Amino acid sequence: MEDFDIAVIGAGAAGMMCAAVAGQRGRRVVLIDHAARLAEKIRISGGGRCNFTNLQASPANFLSANPHFCRSALARYTPRDFLSLLKAHRVSWHEKHRGQLFCDHSSEAIIDLLKAECDTGKVAWRRPVAVDAVRHANGSGFALDTSAGPIAARALVVATGGLSIPKIGATDFAYRVAKQFGHKLVEPRPALVPLTFSSDVWAPFTVLSGVSLEVGVATGEKKTKVAGSFVEDLLFTHRGLSGPGVLQISSYWQPGEPIRIDLLPDREPVAELLRAKSATKRQIGNLIAEWLPARLAHAWLETQGLSPEARVADLPDKTLRRLGEAFSVWTLVPSGTEGYRKAEVTKGGVDTRELSSATMMSERVPGLYFIGEAVDVTGWLGGYNFQWAWASGVAAGEAAAEYARKTDA
Repeated sequence: MEDFDIAVIGAGAAGMMCAAVAGQRGRRVVLIDHAARLAEKIRISGGGRCNFTNLQASPANFLSANPHFCRSALARYTPRDFLSLLKAHRVSWHEKHRGQLFCDHSSEAIIDLLKAECDTGKVAWRRPVAVDAVRHANGSGFALDTSAGPIAARALVVATGGLSIPKIGATDFAYRVAKQFGHKLVEPRPALVPLTFSSDVWAPFTVLSGVSLEVGVATGEKKTKVAGSFVEDLLFTHRGLSGPGVLQISSYWQPGEPIRIDLLPDREPVAELLRAKSATKRQIGNLIAEWLPARLAHAWLETQGLSPEARVADLPDKTLRRLGEAFSVWTLVPSGTEGYRKAEVTKGGVDTRELSSATMMSERVPGLYFIGEAVDVTGWLGGYNFQWAWASGVAAGEAAAEYARKTDA
């Protein structure tokens, strides 16, 4: 049996960061992953350039049943700390939109950086290796049955993520381990995911597939404390809606509840339509096509029972008011989502109310840690989930190293 101070299961963003931090503190660390290719989720993120953090990251950008849990780790390891690591490895980057940071070249730079940090910490790699069983004995740490043979460790860190994107290896391993040791789960569900609609609702809009525009999108009620509201791009698809605005709102949306879309967030359509009535003899379709993509303008008017060829001057004030209000509050009830296959992250996971916010360690089992996407902390779109991976990985890496040192004494 191989013997280590710390075993980290899952060689993604959080797992590699954790292993590197613990290894560089002098602990003997083994990093285990079942995939043949390293860190595929990092590789494909950000269109291959990895949106690795967001300068605006704060606890307000994260959802959890235990909303204050993320504060400690995020405060102790910030986006600026990760930028210092990039500088040390000479990884160039740029800021895009609303604080989102990307590699100048390839996301491989982030993978190479993390691997180099692990190698500096003399982390032992075991991949592709499957973990078949985990056991714990008080006072003697953990025993792992793996496809490469048994492994013993004083501390165990579970960093295997959630259920998102099964084609690159996502599994429920973290949830099974949590349940084994008596931890509760906040029900996992796809998040940052396109929304779908029933065929009868969506039939008028299937022709708009590929149309994109900036909108306001909202769902929920503020009194429930799960309300979300964003101004971002929306994309029409054959089955429903996607784009950054919809991905953002999907984390807040509850099945059966409506979403509200403001197609013209920078305009006052009621007032502008009433002014246009006395100032133009133009067709309503041509006027609206100046505000919205032409295909959307014509399809939208038809769903409102109006011919795009109708003259603005001929339409009653009541009709123009109704049309203007409809632009501002388009209300739809999604039938579902595109599921884990297209979800960027998993919302829910290991209930953080039984974890230490400072160390990520289980309050039930000494030496057991859960980090990254495996736990019930879900960030907004735009680099926030990677920042949680770095911050939770560092917190657990430091804590597990100290725990292993003390139990070795």
